[in-house]
Amino acid sequence: MKILTFSGATPAEALKKAQLEVGEEAMLIETREVQKKSLGKSALYEIVVGVEESTIPKARPKIEEPLMKQRPLAQKSSDVLYNISEAAKQISKIAEVTEEERTPRQVPVAENEDLKRIKEEIEKLGDKVKLIQNMFWSEKSPNTTAAIPPEFAEIYRLAQQSGMDQAHLDEIMHLTLEHMPSKMRESSETVKRYFQVLMRKMVPVRLETPPRNGAKKVIMLVGPTGVGKTTSIAKLAARFSYLLDKKYKVGLVVLDTYRIGAVEQLMQYARMMKLGIETVVDPPEFSSALNALRYSDYILIDTMGSSPYDKGKIEKIYECLRSNETEYSVDVVLVMPSSIKYEDLKATYENFAPLGIDTMMFTKLDETRGFGNLFSLVYETKVPISYFSVGQEVPEDLVVATSDFLVECLMNGFCKGESV
Repeated sequence: MKILTFSGATPAEALKKAQLEVGEEAMLIETREVQKKSLGKSALYEIVVGVEESTIPKARPKIEEPLMKQRPLAQKSSDVLYNISEAAKQISKIAEVTEEERTPRQVPVAENEDLKRIKEEIEKLGDKVKLIQNMFWSEKSPNTTAAIPPEFAEIYRLAQQSGMDQAHLDEIMHLTLEHMPSKMRESSETVKRYFQVLMRKMVPVRLETPPRNGAKKVIMLVGPTGVGKTTSIAKLAARFSYLLDKKYKVGLVVLDTYRIGAVEQLMQYARMMKLGIETVVDPPEFSSALNALRYSDYILIDTMGSSPYDKGKIEKIYECLRSNETEYSVDVVLVMPSSIKYEDLKATYENFAPLGIDTMMFTKLDETRGFGNLFSLVYETKVPISYFSVGQEVPEDLVVATSDFLVECLMNGFCKGESV
């Protein structure tokens, strides 16, 4: 076998040169970035291919070279992708013919082994086609601290496009490359499965546990305006009082007296579900409201929404917590929308952190397509997730948090019909 090196401003250009020089039979061995793009300098990529000397075509007429130089790079890339598509079609046809030949007659053992090997080679070839397709995405991908092997290109692209923080993505990719068995790297599917398992272990969740031995659970939802705290309170109330195996007694406390609409909305839910409800205007009334609902198994507290930077309103919530003279501890849940970028999620968490955040709840999963921002926040803060709100329906659109659910959304997208 003869080893040849070709260079170009992009991997696509280098690959096209290799195809023109040695034909379609060349085997791609390595792709590397020799020179990064900078001011006044274009990027330079090299690909290394191997080809049997007997298959190297004769030199093409020189008249073709000027014509290729006149063609735009976009056209060259499309030619390569077209060739890839044609290869994929041929693979499919071979697979179909193989299956058809196996059906009508009893295949001898020796032939059966040969067909099995052919099928394995077809699967490997199909995976290589996918790797080459992902290589074209890497031309536009951001620079990373470490080189990404071709078989990791698809998983890297999915994670990058999900909104995951770059530093977290690089760290996870480094762990994957360091610990993943070499045998599993032969297929992009096994790479993806390994990556998903690794991420599941990095997502902390709080399992839902019922009150025990007559104890009460007091849950306070805090967060910015418009994230769906009141609707989430109604979903939790319906869940605890009607949907679980045991029907618990639930009481509601409203701190959100700034918005008359929010109070009326929660009171309407309370009437529909026949729940007790108390309102708190000043912090000293907080303990009295909890005592008034002491017959409840669950006490759910709705708070006023505020900008993460409105420290006055956050301080008022803190004063309520500080004035609590009851024996009940309050579990503080920070509610945030999944549709904002990681930096905004992190800023929101940092400004509400003085309240002592116990768990996080993410809403509006049906309004976004990227979930890497959620992963990055819980990975950075190590604060567990308790619930996901996946729509406006009460009580249906509430999901008890699991690491499997978040990683599935991140890698394969959110499908409401399959998640609830």
